[in-house]
Amino acid sequence: MSTFAKPENALKRAEELINVGQKQDALQALHDLITSKRYRAWQKTLEKIMFKYIELCVDMRKGRYAKDGLIQYRIVCQQVNVNSLEEVIKHFMQLSTEKAELARNQAQALEEALDVEDLEADKRPEDLMLSYVSGEKGKDRSDRELVTPWFKFLWETYRTVLEILRNNSKLENLYAMTAHRAFQFCKQYKRTTEFRRLCEIIRNHLSNLNKYKDQRDRPDLTAPESLQLYLDTRFEQLKIATELELWQEAFRSVEDIHGLMCMVKKTPKASLMVVYYAKLTEIFWISGSHLYHAYAWLKLFLLQKNFNKNLSQKDLQTIASSVVLAALSVPPYDHARGASHLELENEKERNMRMSNLINFNLDPKPESREVLSRSALLLELVSKGVMSCVLPEVKDLYHLLEHEFLPMDLSLKVQPLLNKISKIGGKLASASSVPEVQLSKYGLALEKLATLRLLQQASQVYQTMTIESLSQMIPFFDFSVVEKISVDAVKHKFLTMKVDHMKGAVSFSILDLESDTLRNHLTALAASLNKARSMIYPPLNKASKIRDTLPGLAEVVEKEHKKLLARKAIIEQRKEEQERQLLEKEREEELKRLKLQKNTEEAEQKRLAIEFEKRKIQRIQNEIEEREREEAKALLMEKFSKNKKKPIIEGDKLTKQALMELALNEQLREKQEMEKKLQKLSKQMDYLERAKREEAAPLIEAAYQQRLVEEQLLHEREQQLEVELSRQRHESDLQQKNRLARVMENKRIFEERVMSSRHSEFERMRQEREEHIRQVRQARSQERLAKRKMIFYLKSEEERLNRLREEEEARKREEAERRRKEEAERQAKLDEIAEKQRQREQELEEKERLRRQQILVGEPAVRSSETPTPAKPQVEAVPVAPAAAAASAAPAAGKYVPRHLRGKVPSSGQAPPPVRRGAGGGW
Repeated sequence: MSTFAKPENALKRAEELINVGQKQDALQALHDLITSKRYRAWQKTLEKIMFKYIELCVDMRKGRYAKDGLIQYRIVCQQVNVNSLEEVIKHFMQLSTEKAELARNQAQALEEALDVEDLEADKRPEDLMLSYVSGEKGKDRSDRELVTPWFKFLWETYRTVLEILRNNSKLENLYAMTAHRAFQFCKQYKRTTEFRRLCEIIRNHLSNLNKYKDQRDRPDLTAPESLQLYLDTRFEQLKIATELELWQEAFRSVEDIHGLMCMVKKTPKASLMVVYYAKLTEIFWISGSHLYHAYAWLKLFLLQKNFNKNLSQKDLQTIASSVVLAALSVPPYDHARGASHLELENEKERNMRMSNLINFNLDPKPESREVLSRSALLLELVSKGVMSCVLPEVKDLYHLLEHEFLPMDLSLKVQPLLNKISKIGGKLASASSVPEVQLSKYGLALEKLATLRLLQQASQVYQTMTIESLSQMIPFFDFSVVEKISVDAVKHKFLTMKVDHMKGAVSFSILDLESDTLRNHLTALAASLNKARSMIYPPLNKASKIRDTLPGLAEVVEKEHKKLLARKAIIEQRKEEQERQLLEKEREEELKRLKLQKNTEEAEQKRLAIEFEKRKIQRIQNEIEEREREEAKALLMEKFSKNKKKPIIEGDKLTKQALMELALNEQLREKQEMEKKLQKLSKQMDYLERAKREEAAPLIEAAYQQRLVEEQLLHEREQQLEVELSRQRHESDLQQKNRLARVMENKRIFEERVMSSRHSEFERMRQEREEHIRQVRQARSQERLAKRKMIFYLKSEEERLNRLREEEEARKREEAERRRKEEAERQAKLDEIAEKQRQREQELEEKERLRRQQILVGEPAVRSSETPTPAKPQVEAVPVAPAAAAASAAPAAGKYVPRHLRGKVPSSGQAPPPVRRGAGGGW
């Protein structure tokens, strides 16, 4: 690592290295200075160094060096002068963009320069060979060699800058500007993959920002300026995603915007919300969510009507017509009806997400939840005054499809209106944020709706119709398309119809117990009978009569209601338990069935494999036998086809081996006959050849003599011609020599000049080579010297550490040995004390035993007062007194003796002599 006393020295050194063409060394010198801990105080020179460092990184496409340098420079100037970091980053992005544009222009110029008539005139042989071998076009190769590396570097630049600025509250504007430029880069060059990665990067930055809220310089999203910057970035992301037709990424961008709005709990400006709902209309239309598409159009209409003061009446009518047509495009039946539980759960989650995006809050309680439905949407359109702003054609279409009952004339009245509506549309002049409105895109959905309404109304009038009549009533589609539409409607319980192609009829009178007309027929009958009874027998003073007869009706109803609820809960639990048991049983049966089926399939596969192998072996054997039989027949026909008499062989015994033996015998016989014929023919040919040679000998000799004479004449003529040609050639050479003799001096001068220039060039190249070799040797010697010093330093350091480690281990061993010896000595002393204590206890036990023996034999006990005192310390004599006192004689019979005098003996008794304990002299 290079060290400099001042940063200016590093800058001068880098410029010197750049001037001699050593840019890598200059970059390394500046990198060492920037990453050094000596220069952590910001100064103006560091900014100049960073500019030069960034220029070198861009020239050499060193993205990692640039990232390391910018991170270190951020540490230096984060708290002192953050504007300097902003200037450096802007310079970095500007240089990268200019280099990428320059490379693209060069590739384009190269492509234009290659468009010439004669390709061989400007190309070298190696270029032609490369083009023939590679087979690439010039533009592809130039893009790969010139444009692609710089575009990769520019993309890496954007990622680096975003990573450095992701949690810096002081450079939020620069972060937003970088994100916008990266979006424009993806849009300009159609980089869809990079756009997805960029969106994911920005999304992760925001999630990390919310996750780690204790960072020092993190942006505050509650501030209006920061929130506006983040929203602008997300809206730009949404626009680019829709322009690139990345609809999934656009939906995720909308969710990001909604999450950001929910996070700060603040609604953005109306201009941004117009863009938000305008993009939502496109996304929902592409995804096929017509209901949410219509709600998004409604939100957009309300925003334009309330906040756009420049909105013209024509544009307002167009937007309102789009809202109504979008609502009419929603299918008139519920897709969730008849769906499975899993589909309903997925649809519920999907609806919840899309409802949140259009700010339509759904209550999770089913009894109080406002349902997003087509009917509710149409009622909302009427209540919010949308129908008063629409075009007359759209209003007429709405009334025809929703309120009129015209089973025969519906299509005739709807079709002209659809034709007029399909011609309306275009760019709105007074609502620039709204996308181009084309009402023709709703034509297919409206035709389907008209078909469904016609079928619904026809089912209420007719029970049976012919297919031909129904096709004439619906001019929008062929009957096959009508049949598909009706199948979907029947599936979702919107229609009840049946198509009989054999009879060519359509029946609408198919009702089952699940239909709406028969589902509540008992309830309707009971209500009608109850109403008729009340009309025939009207009740008198109903409230008072009930109050008099049933005073505890409320309590009874409440109890019955609670019982019913409890019974319902028990039934639900039992049903759930039964369903769970059924599911478990079905699952076990399914597992058993699958296992049995698997075992059966495996056994069947094994059996089939064995049979296949057997059949294969049998087939191979049959083929071999058949082939041998065919070969035998062919051999028989070949060998005996010319003979009139063929060998007699039975068909069953016709084998190749038998035929081979017959063929060998026949060949042997034919060979013998041929040898006899050849001997006879050779003898005949010898006689004939000898006669021919005897007759031809004189004729050959005469022809030879005539050929000698002719060749002698030819030789003489050719020799004379050669002499004449040689003479003429010599004369012309002499003339050429005389003509060129006058330029010999110039030739010698030119030769000397060329030789001298080549010699000087050789000497120059030799000196340069020697100088280069000298520099390389010097550099290698310095490198070896530095390496040796480093190895010596490392080796000495390792030896010092090993020596310290050995000394520490020796000290630890000595300490452990000392502790072990002390522990052994202490244990020995404790053992000695324990041994003395044990001997003392034995002595006392022995005395007690002797005293008891004396008491048993009737000898008088010695009083403790008369016991001689041993010449030992008082500590050892303490246990003897209690023992002597305990050895006193028993009192006389029948006389009470106090407890403290029971151990005393008469004074006349004498104690036994003391007993020596051992050789030590202790008592």
